[in-house]
Amino acid sequence: MTTDTPPTAFHDLDAYVALPRMSGLALSPDGARLVTAVSTLDAKRTRYVTALWEVDPAGERPARRLTRSTKGESSARFASTGDLLFTSARPDADAEPDDDAPAALWLLPADGAEARVVASRKAGVDGVVVAQDAPVVVLPSEVLPSAADDAEDERLIGVRSDAKVAAILHTQYPVRYWDHDLGPSLPHLFAGDLTTVAESPAAGAPAPRLALRDLTPQPGVGLRHQDAVLSPDGGTVVTTWTRPAARGALRQVLVAVDVATGERRTLLDDAGADVSSPVVSPDSRRVAYLRETLSTPTSAPQVQLWVADLGDVAGTTRRVAADWDRWPHEVVWTRDGSGLLVQADDLGRGPVFHVDLTTDAVARVTADDAVFSDLRVSPDGGTLYALRTSYAAPAHPVRVDLAAALAAGAPVEAVALLAPAPLPALPGTLTEVTATAEDGSAVRAWLALPEGASAASPAPLLLWIHGGPLGSWNAWSWRWNPWIMAARGYAVLLPDPALSTGYGQDFVQRGWGAWGGAPYTDLMAVTDAAEARDDVDATRTGAMGGSFGGYMANWVAGHTDRFRGIVTHASLWALDQFGPTTDDSFYWEREMTAEMALANSPHLSVEQIVTPMLVVHGDKDYRVPIGEGLRLWYELLSRSGLPADEDGSTPHRFLYFPDENHWVLTPQHAKVWYQVVEAFLAEHVLGLSGSDLPALPETLG
Repeated sequence: MTTDTPPTAFHDLDAYVALPRMSGLALSPDGARLVTAVSTLDAKRTRYVTALWEVDPAGERPARRLTRSTKGESSARFASTGDLLFTSARPDADAEPDDDAPAALWLLPADGAEARVVASRKAGVDGVVVAQDAPVVVLPSEVLPSAADDAEDERLIGVRSDAKVAAILHTQYPVRYWDHDLGPSLPHLFAGDLTTVAESPAAGAPAPRLALRDLTPQPGVGLRHQDAVLSPDGGTVVTTWTRPAARGALRQVLVAVDVATGERRTLLDDAGADVSSPVVSPDSRRVAYLRETLSTPTSAPQVQLWVADLGDVAGTTRRVAADWDRWPHEVVWTRDGSGLLVQADDLGRGPVFHVDLTTDAVARVTADDAVFSDLRVSPDGGTLYALRTSYAAPAHPVRVDLAAALAAGAPVEAVALLAPAPLPALPGTLTEVTATAEDGSAVRAWLALPEGASAASPAPLLLWIHGGPLGSWNAWSWRWNPWIMAARGYAVLLPDPALSTGYGQDFVQRGWGAWGGAPYTDLMAVTDAAEARDDVDATRTGAMGGSFGGYMANWVAGHTDRFRGIVTHASLWALDQFGPTTDDSFYWEREMTAEMALANSPHLSVEQIVTPMLVVHGDKDYRVPIGEGLRLWYELLSRSGLPADEDGSTPHRFLYFPDENHWVLTPQHAKVWYQVVEAFLAEHVLGLSGSDLPALPETLG
């Protein structure tokens, strides 16, 4: 008996893009409710729509869906009242129908009554910040600089819209960020008191609305990249604040805003670093934050963990766990305020660690080979809830026995909760590879092996190079998913070369300012180690990378002919061109001097490229502007070692997305991306031709 059902969702792109995707986690004040967001395809299969689901913290009851709309919901947060807040552009029953209405703030009462709008602005609501112990909320929202009040802001928005004017007059840098234009409006923070909307409206009466107060009038660009949090008592907003500096640079300082008066004071202004990710202690008296030192052409940044006294006007601060050679990412306080729970990259994983604030001792809490995020501590302090992900599974909710881990002084395994969707079956196995670099450093990698790979049937190899460059291959990716290629018979190598995080400061420093040095030789060493396996076919190899990984793919193409085909996505090509045209030029300029660009720019080796390349770029990519892809494409055709024929044909290909950004996010374009990559690799790595080649999508014409 035969069946057309694919063995796994990774064998069928339609099934793959339809897999539910979980993100975010919110825990109710009493610890009895846990909410996550789940994104699924809409009816046309051209975008993802997010709904909120409740997960049982005890792991006994199945997850249940809380919201349903064609617009979707996001930014779920529990208020101190136990009500669930979220943002959505779904229709408001108390307003005139408007298909273009921006997101508003909704409240889903704890008693199970129907959700209702409690705050809206013409410019929309860009999220919600809540106080743990007080009925206070803060809403980020944009305001046009010349607007004196809400009425004037609404009028000016209408004037621009009616006149079809999109022009923006800038006075400061930058003008765009990642994938969107900045301005002309500027972010503000608005405060509201939830007690004014606590009661459900009577029959026929409109829902009460929050009276919003602008806490940050005339902020300039201060809140353009804000990380705002409320103290648990609701009295203070602590947020990062952007300050323009000389030569177009920006600096991140930390400020405190009094919710009652709007008075703003600077907590931390460190000329040698940017600060980010503030979290306020349970007693509302201290703030933990991350301090990232400003890099130089010869010194990589360091990310450090610090704590400051929130009420000390003298700005007393101290570094925490100074001897811990890891970069902290997400930070939360323990319930008693005696320590911090910190997630950090570590040897291809992202465990949770406990930092004792009395002794500075650091102890690992989670034993899983996984990355944890969205850390939420139960009211009694004994349980940690989080999302867990790795290359073995996408993000899903778990429970960690925090009390047991701290009492034993040893990490514990997390327990999976009943998620809204089952985890997908994998078309292979995950293992690790380690190599020794030229300088003796250990270089490790994940290796996704397809089912059936063996000495008798070795799998062709794909080297995947991560972006960043400060990052690690340690968490599931829906865009760059190795199991798609494993389902097609490839072994996928995911290495962490020099510049990768999770291996200590010296490992980052090895590649700083010398991208074509240790990062490249590390990649070649770990590829050698993978090719030495008897279940890998060293004669059929390809390389792929995106962003900085695309830079490295370009560098690889100009410095070796060992690969049969190379895919370069959203890649840096000419560093002297990239530096001044990216969205945050001042950041890259700290490392990318003229001398560094001259020594490390891939475009200078274009004549040595003899490997067929697939170039992929989106026109809305502001981090690596489209000019990089256009120049790479032209120079491949005109100057590489595989010049075009008289009719202009070459083995190179250029996959261009006019309306995609750095990542290519829409499901229909993700399918095209994978299909074109598969066909290109089948031709050049597998050596297929004619009818044996996978078919390209008809939508490409």
